[in-house]
Amino acid sequence: MRDRFRDLEGPLAVRKKDVVLMATVSSFESLSHPTRSELRQFAELFTPLFQASSDEAKRQAVAALSQCPTMPAAVALFIGNQPIEIAAPFLAASKAIADDTLITIARMQGAAHVKAIVSRDSLSPKVIDALVALRQTQPRPAAPAVPITESEAVPLSPASAESEAEALEEQRIANEEALRERILDLAGHLGRKDEDRLGLRTLTDIQEALLVRFARSREANHFATALADALSASRWLAERIMLDLSGQQLATTLTSLGMGFLDAVFVLERFYPHLAEQQHNVTRAWMVLDVLDPEECHERVEAWRRADRYTYKPEAAVTTALAESESHRIVRQAPVQRDMRVLGRRSR
Repeated sequence: MRDRFRDLEGPLAVRKKDVVLMATVSSFESLSHPTRSELRQFAELFTPLFQASSDEAKRQAVAALSQCPTMPAAVALFIGNQPIEIAAPFLAASKAIADDTLITIARMQGAAHVKAIVSRDSLSPKVIDALVALRQTQPRPAAPAVPITESEAVPLSPASAESEAEALEEQRIANEEALRERILDLAGHLGRKDEDRLGLRTLTDIQEALLVRFARSREANHFATALADALSASRWLAERIMLDLSGQQLATTLTSLGMGFLDAVFVLERFYPHLAEQQHNVTRAWMVLDVLDPEECHERVEAWRRADRYTYKPEAAVTTALAESESHRIVRQAPVQRDMRVLGRRSR
């Protein structure tokens, strides 16, 4: 195999690196069961050829390699970390990527790579748990406050009283204008737009992609796990929301979390088939979501979360309490001999 690759690397390696790359990939594709030696040789040759080729050749090579059942782990990690326009087909379709490699790529790259991973036909529980736990948080810049210009003291001078009065009047007008601008900013903040999610619990791109994926495959257990993670609440609350067969509670929750309208319609129709029925040229799920008020949904979901915190006791807390009670019982436990003597007297 090395001899075949070296023959191709001759004069073409200088003038037509793209041809050499595609020929190398084709030679690797022709190996139905590559040996360890052939995998190692391919890994050694692929990286430098790939880096020296054009973007179009890179995309073609990655698309071809995404159909190979076997792949060197180093090459899979290398391709997965390429820009998303090159790595997307490989991340979405390749069956040669190990779970650990997928998790590593998801943690190293951005939301676009994670979306490509989520679009795979099948994901192992290990990868799903890692994606659910992965958070992509981007700090949002705070809106600058409009300062109110303080009145500057008018310097004492022999100027006429008329000029002093004009200066004071100009300063007063400037202060009133600054105050008016600040009031308008506050009024604009109170009149929040639907797309303004500042200060509200909002789905990340990863969480929304996972919820849509689990709804598409009707994986209710995984959906409940992802929903509980998005709400920062217990799984019990997520399951309770999904058990409302009318779909109203899930619609309220998805609206509160800021899921896209069409994605929310799709989720409701997948889990509640009766909401997929057509009425007035739209589905019932569309009508359920269309009448919801985002502010009311947010208040209702926050009330559910508060109640969940009051009623749900995490397993860690229960374990700690049991451990403390057990240690307390052991400390106060009477000696074994004394217990046996008491037991003997009682038996008489």
